[in-house]
Amino acid sequence: MSTTRKRVYGYLAEFKSASALYKAAEKVRDSGFKKWDCYSPYPIHGLDGAMGMKRSILPWFVFFGGMTGTATAFALAYTTQVVIYPTIVQAKPANIFTVPAFFPIMFELTILFSGFTTLFGLLALIQLPRLNHPLFASRQFHRATDDGFFIAIEARDPKFSPNATRDMLSEIGGANIELVEEED
Repeated sequence: MSTTRKRVYGYLAEFKSASALYKAAEKVRDSGFKKWDCYSPYPIHGLDGAMGMKRSILPWFVFFGGMTGTATAFALAYTTQVVIYPTIVQAKPANIFTVPAFFPIMFELTILFSGFTTLFGLLALIQLPRLNHPLFASRQFHRATDDGFFIAIEARDPKFSPNATRDMLSEIGGANIELVEEED
């Protein structure tokens, strides 16, 4: 006989509208919670600011990925066309001054490395692929893509307290507050 233990993931609370979700997000942020998220069927302008989210670090990853592509292309072209096998075309020099001939490959590898950095950096930052999420077991969370507005506060948040968190969600207008559990 196998028994599955369940541990608490957190609370999920529903809100009436986008504006109610926005105002509730400000209150959750001001309460000091760090491990929480908002779910809505469409983007809500300014919600990331209401949640206190900082700018993503992804653009820096992409910048350095692109620069790596440029440096790789330059090193590859210079090494093969100047150092290993100098290609002399119409008496033009085979030295550092032939860099303009390398621009097409430098451009292409900059774009290629930037694209791959964007893809893999984004997947790493949002912690994907994740085949299952505890909120998928919720009775009401499926409405988040249709007409529901939700805030989920995770139990791993240092400020999380089963009773106090539930009361706070209720005070800020949360309805249908559900304790979400995940299988251990």
